Amino acid sequence: MARGGPRDALTAALAVALLWTALAVPDRPADVGIAALLVPPLELPPLLIGLALLRGWALHSARILVAAVLSMMTALRVADIAAYAAFARPFNPALDGDLVPSAVRLASGTFGPILTALICVALVAVYFLVALLFWWAAGRVAALGPARAGARRWLGAAFCLAFVPLALDLGGRPTPLGEARTTAIAAAHLRDAVAASEDISRFRAAAAGDPRAADAPGAILPALAGHDVFVVFVESYGRSALENPLYAPTIRATLAASAEALASEGLAARSGWLTAPMVGGQSWFAHGTLLAGIRIDSQARYGALIESQRETLPRLAQRAGWRSVAVMPAITLPWPEARYFGYDTVLAAKDLGYAGPPFNWVTMPDQFTLASFERQALDPAPRPPVIAEIALISSHAPWTPIPPLLPWDALGDGEVFDAYARAGESPEALWRDPDKVRAQYRAAIDYALRTVLAFAGRRAETAPLFVILGDHQPANFVSGDPVSRDVPIHLVGPPELVDRIAGWGWAPGLLPDPATPAWPMEDFRDRFLDAFGPG
Repeated sequence: MARGGPRDALTAALAVALLWTALAVPDRPADVGIAALLVPPLELPPLLIGLALLRGWALHSARILVAAVLSMMTALRVADIAAYAAFARPFNPALDGDLVPSAVRLASGTFGPILTALICVALVAVYFLVALLFWWAAGRVAALGPARAGARRWLGAAFCLAFVPLALDLGGRPTPLGEARTTAIAAAHLRDAVAASEDISRFRAAAAGDPRAADAPGAILPALAGHDVFVVFVESYGRSALENPLYAPTIRATLAASAEALASEGLAARSGWLTAPMVGGQSWFAHGTLLAGIRIDSQARYGALIESQRETLPRLAQRAGWRSVAVMPAITLPWPEARYFGYDTVLAAKDLGYAGPPFNWVTMPDQFTLASFERQALDPAPRPPVIAEIALISSHAPWTPIPPLLPWDALGDGEVFDAYARAGESPEALWRDPDKVRAQYRAAIDYALRTVLAFAGRRAETAPLFVILGDHQPANFVSGDPVSRDVPIHLVGPPELVDRIAGWGWAPGLLPDPATPAWPMEDFRDRFLDAFGPG
């Protein structure tokens, strides 16, 4: 073993500690802490001994390999922690490539493009700095290797023995010596990648076998003939909004008051639960799931859906004589997927005519979105009935600022919102305090619900049918529920239409019964078509 003074011993200890930490880092937010780092990683002994045995080009190659693998695995575990915190699942490199540009766009809308660019540069720099530190640590450990052949033979034997605890742990026989955490995480991700590939094959076959493809136009929603149909997604509106004590008193009071107001306008309502395919984000998965009647829980499935011929509610209604409209205030880039869903008209952010300032990431308030939709798609006459998907976004993070509900005839081109867009705390300040974040989430959901339900009352004379639902639960630290993926759903419209779903077991009014079973969101399309079909 190479000899050295206290300085060499200190640098060697730092190198070993760095490699230990790299191998011991957990992949779940709940496990982050000193306790996890104190569990000995079983990969460490063979790694240290192996480095100490190598020389020359083999050592040079090994140092590069160690730096590359450990930096990649560290980044993967950071991504896992973020994905668990936001979506209650691990990061899947095979499926989640879209999350990176989506996160950049969200950050740019929230914090501004300059700060976002600086953050991205800093993250890349940190990644390469960490890789360099791992390369240095591997070299420092290798310098401790013995020069004598006899000692190296004994070290070689120890190298072989060091794999025994590792093999036992990976074989399902844990030892008290530690955990092979990094290897287990890598193996799990490899299995997930293989499973994702197999899943897409099964999904393509399921998407191709759509029994609704043969429906005749006259058999598609005849009970709704002549009525407008609006499918309205309320961003981040999950079951926790009605059951978490932090939110329930406010939201339930709003729903109760709105139900009374709608009844005074001659409208009825029934409410239940759907189980979304995800939590925390990626709302387009919920949109595709509901409209196409098939579960979309990954970007790969979403892409396969877009390439398929599976029918969607808008496309089916289009065949039966409805004009199909998508109202998408969050869409600021080209959206080729619109062709698949079957929209005659897409009202994206630039098409809605908003001249006011954005509310950080939120391009415009929900009230303006609905007013613009009314003006452009509903007011012109004569016109065919409209079926619309409306994706509201005022209740999207960062939940600041939140405007009040203004008189509908005072909205103009949106400049009236200028003062409200500049009020309240900045996202940077708000998100330092989780309690403030939760309070703002409550206020945002309350605003979104009051807005869409006021719009429903406003349209009462034209007798439309509203399907109002959440797209997903918010992130776990906001919802307080790491298990549920349920979202509320409300049907609002003329009593004779709402009565057609009396057999669904949904509660009258806008407050779903907690005991009502939640349907998978993908079941809604066919149940809706059946309820308003012939007979």
